[in-house]
Amino acid sequence: MSDLYAYGILIVSAFLSATLLPGSSEAVLVSLLAAGQGQPAFLVGAASFGNVAGAVVNWLLGRFFSHYGDRAWFPIASESAARARLRFLRYGSWSLLLSWVPVIGDPLTLVAGLLRVGFWRFLLLVSAGKALRYLVILSAWQKWPAS
Repeated sequence: MSDLYAYGILIVSAFLSATLLPGSSEAVLVSLLAAGQGQPAFLVGAASFGNVAGAVVNWLLGRFFSHYGDRAWFPIASESAARARLRFLRYGSWSLLLSWVPVIGDPLTLVAGLLRVGFWRFLLLVSAGKALRYLVILSAWQKWPAS
């Protein structure tokens, strides 16, 4: 597999993982690292880019499509949105640093759109949190003893 193909797979996986769809970009990243596909820094960059792009989709859904929140096809249940909204109101936009956390992260990014958090602030905080997560995974993988 070419490195470009590996980066593309990782971007798509990370994007889907961040858009309320099931996915595991972490497993894809570690698999590519273990297979020696791509440069580690570029893999982290690709994963971060895809994951942040997916979070931006959630923000856009919250910002421009919130009036459809009661519809069955809307990608987040109203209970999840309510919990994320309470957490967001309690901790403010700094809670977006936790947008990488499974289960709560995706609703947080949608709620940021609902609450009209400024796009650049959103992008900065989400990018920092998500990139840090992938850097920690890379660091752990590099320190893991080879078998």
